[in-house]
Amino acid sequence: MKKIMVIMLALCMLLSAAVAEEANEGVLVYVTIAAGDLVMAQAPVELSDTDGDGLLTINDALYLAHEEFYEGGAEAGYATAETQWGLSLAKLWGVENGGSYGYYVNNVSANSMADELHDGDHLNAFAYTDLAAWSDSYCYFDAYTIDANAGDEVTLTLLCAGFDEAWNPVTLPVAGAVITFDGEVSEFVTDENGSVTFTVPENVFVVSAKSDAATLVPPACLIYVPEAEEEAA
Repeated sequence: MKKIMVIMLALCMLLSAAVAEEANEGVLVYVTIAAGDLVMAQAPVELSDTDGDGLLTINDALYLAHEEFYEGGAEAGYATAETQWGLSLAKLWGVENGGSYGYYVNNVSANSMADELHDGDHLNAFAYTDLAAWSDSYCYFDAYTIDANAGDEVTLTLLCAGFDEAWNPVTLPVAGAVITFDGEVSEFVTDENGSVTFTVPENVFVVSAKSDAATLVPPACLIYVPEAEEEAA
């Protein structure tokens, strides 16, 4: 009887592993990384269980993003460490700053590096640049992507994650931020509601923002040109 139970248990474990492997196939997430500057904007990363924990997590996504896009791979640019808070970042895009990093999933602050990701999720990770006052503000546009041709007028709203007087998380508009196109500063500035309307330049792919009045974690909105997509098709 004991032998039969052992065999049944082994079969159940094999079945569970097969189901988990099947569930983990084809999961695609979009990774944005800021290490001072915006170094990666919504790069598609197909997930696999790199750390063998049976889940597809933030750690897996960041490891694979470095493997694919960082010169020298994850070994050169990425590291984690076990701390009192669990698995934590120790190096992001080559930046080692004593463990001061942030990561958001779909613009919501994540609990840990072990948070599970799902198909279509957007992961944003960043290294703090202000290591004294910790003033780096995570911000994002109200759209991940826009379909527009050069010359089209587009309106975006820039928001940041903040706290109210009782330290409850809130979303706040970012006023006075200068819009950048592929890293180049433009004449467009967000208003008091965080909104900005601009004309799409030619050959621009990434819209971001910066501010002299605040330390912004660079947001990223990608421009897709419908005409170019039709020609490619």
